[in-house]
Amino acid sequence: PDHVCRLRKSLYGLKQAPRAWYKRFADYASSIGFSQSKCDHSLFIYKKNHHMAYLLLYVDDIILTTSSDTLQTTIISLLSSEFAMKDLGQLSYFLGIAVTRHSQGLFLSQKKYVEEILTRAGMSSCKSCPTPVDTKSKMSVTHSVPYEDPSLYRSLAGALQYLTFTRPDISYAVQQICLFMHNPMETHMHALRRILRYIQGTRDYGLHLYPSSITSLISYTDADWGGCPDTRRSTSGYCVFLGDNLLSWSSKRQPTLSRSSAEAEYRGVANVVAESCWLRNLLLELHCSIHKATMVYCDNVSAIYLSSNPVQHQRTKHIEMDIHFVREKVSRGQVRVLHVPSRHQIADIFTKGLPLILFQDFRD
Repeated sequence: PDHVCRLRKSLYGLKQAPRAWYKRFADYASSIGFSQSKCDHSLFIYKKNHHMAYLLLYVDDIILTTSSDTLQTTIISLLSSEFAMKDLGQLSYFLGIAVTRHSQGLFLSQKKYVEEILTRAGMSSCKSCPTPVDTKSKMSVTHSVPYEDPSLYRSLAGALQYLTFTRPDISYAVQQICLFMHNPMETHMHALRRILRYIQGTRDYGLHLYPSSITSLISYTDADWGGCPDTRRSTSGYCVFLGDNLLSWSSKRQPTLSRSSAEAEYRGVANVVAESCWLRNLLLELHCSIHKATMVYCDNVSAIYLSSNPVQHQRTKHIEMDIHFVREKVSRGQVRVLHVPSRHQIADIFTKGLPLILFQDFRD
């Protein structure tokens, strides 16, 4: 009882084990010529003359892509000499995401995962619904009776969160139901079931990736001012395109209250500019640097004016950090904030429930 054991080696299952495994892998990857990405610590980059390789690690699953078959064979043999590995061939399935190659590029899908969610909810044969959320006002914490099985609600809401990796069309609807995980009501479960009915009819949908130009980043940002009926906080949404490919998207309730629609929109602009900066840095590490300014499209004229006007306004003092952050990027030529008519504001799909025709137009 007076003795303790000292571990000479980390054991599987201990909380130190993941860090110890990651350090061992990172050290070996470094020894064979890979450098670790500063933007994403699970990404390792190899560059020697015109030879390039990218290695993405998630626990013990690895994606490896190289500029030549010879380099790929060399790296796999080096890794196999240090770790027990199995080459599964071309990428077809990774972390529940099916990858299908076609003549125009790649298609990422989670159809099997959708079927598992529907089975867990007991809705495998339910009728489909054309949209994941209605156009009525947002849900409230009150005005309903508590749902009888909160753990099922949380389980399904968490599962739907993972589904948004390849289904940006349900991001807003999932974000809304996740606001009530602490105390779900019947109305919230009804909204969750609507999402399940929507994915029942669209289980074959996913994310297409096409070969395209990588010379420019284009982003859209929008905010629904004071939309939350309980806190009056706004919902921000954005999406970022590299060429023709959708790279990043978000739907999130803002952490603070905005006193005007321009303020809410400007916070959204700051969010997407921060994301664009991260993507530019990541692409720079991947040796695919972007020299053109990132285009940020916003449908609020006041927010656009604030991004380039250096005059200090009394009403915007409290959002000074966001203003200076965006203005600095604009003055350096890294970002341009431009106006887009509301009818063509793609980010609307991340901030509010849309009518069927508009929803389908933005989704497709």
